[in-house]
Amino acid sequence: MSFEQLRLIEPVLKALEHEGYSTPTPIQQQAIPFVLDKKDLLGCAQTGTGKTAAFAIPLLQLMHEDQQASRKGPRNIKALILTPTRELAIQIQESFTAYGRFLDLKSLVIFGGVSQHPQTEALKRGVDILIATPGRLLDLISQNYITLRDIKYFILDEADRMLDMGFVHDVKRVIIKLPEQRQTLFFSATMPPEIQTLANAILRNPAKVEVTPVSSTAETITQSMYFVNKNDKRNLLLHILKDKAIRTALVFTRTKHGADKVVKDLNKAEITAEAIHGNKSQNARQRALSNFKSQQTRVLVATDIAARGIDIDELTHVINYELPNVPETYVHRIGRTGRAGAKGMAISFCEGEEKPFLKDILKLIARDIPLVTEHPFHNGDNLSAPVQRPAAPKPKQQHPRDKKGGFSRNRQGHVAPREHKGNGGSNGNSSGNGQPRHGQQRGHQQRERSASK
Repeated sequence: MSFEQLRLIEPVLKALEHEGYSTPTPIQQQAIPFVLDKKDLLGCAQTGTGKTAAFAIPLLQLMHEDQQASRKGPRNIKALILTPTRELAIQIQESFTAYGRFLDLKSLVIFGGVSQHPQTEALKRGVDILIATPGRLLDLISQNYITLRDIKYFILDEADRMLDMGFVHDVKRVIIKLPEQRQTLFFSATMPPEIQTLANAILRNPAKVEVTPVSSTAETITQSMYFVNKNDKRNLLLHILKDKAIRTALVFTRTKHGADKVVKDLNKAEITAEAIHGNKSQNARQRALSNFKSQQTRVLVATDIAARGIDIDELTHVINYELPNVPETYVHRIGRTGRAGAKGMAISFCEGEEKPFLKDILKLIARDIPLVTEHPFHNGDNLSAPVQRPAAPKPKQQHPRDKKGGFSRNRQGHVAPREHKGNGGSNGNSSGNGQPRHGQQRGHQQRERSASK
């Protein structure tokens, strides 16, 4: 299917051609027709599937048609896109600018952490489309710089992350201020009960589109696992980054302090690195992200909340310096690479205390991760203590298991959780991530030891 087949108008098609896009992703194929038919939409899709374009493209077209049908007057905010983080808000605004370059529609992004004056001045000049984070939006509403009475289109993006970050109450305060007659588009990577309840409350007979369940990882991503002592992680990271084929690497830590420490170690070893996390100013975060995108900085070290919404062309490597304690976060992290059919590599470090996190990850993704042992810092001994899985009915037929630990190693040298009946192979899902991009993964090659179960 091509974008032409989605009933898009010429100015939008011209903008997409200018961006080099010709084929819509699965979520775009499903969502765009529903949005153009002015239906409410419930979209279950994670970052990297092209969901921003799935709502931005048809929304621009609808607003252009509204504009053509009405007499020209002052610009009032007609569309509100609410998103959890500043980085994601900025990237959404960049998408609206790109796809709407041949339309007479003005968009503005507002977020906290910076002076509100430039934002309020832009609001005074008139805005059609407002992209906002909840806190700054409510601040400016309370100061009477913004009214939502003319909103015709409302998009709530990354609703589950709103919940994770404690923004659901603010989101509800915004929704109360919206006109009842509107078109609402609701996107979330996962649907926990509170988010499902919120969706049911604000959507009217919605169409539902769903792509790439959160438990799946893209087939274009080569995953590998390194068992290492906690004190050797620094040296292992430096060892891996000796490979000059790793042009860019996004490194994840669980804490802000950990991110700063990794950056300090890398810079000391003359590897350019910067960190983004909640303690950094907005200007510092944007500068670090810009330097990374332009490859002035080779390594960007991030915490999970700060990295939400990061969209970087041709990112070759994601490195989990510390495994996340929420298994779905692993899928989100490694999904930053291997996008739109391009190849990528996800490298993860696991020390003894992270065994339970690895067990949960393997259970979620339902596939093996190759274990790399041929490196100077391999230590499997600290993972030999038993790991207890939740109790489950005993299968009729048991396969031999590694009695010493909670992980079995198959004949290909992969790490896998102890399996109960029904667990195991790859789900075979592919994300269809994002828009077409060029670039090939240049991997850090390591030999893998074979071990039998």
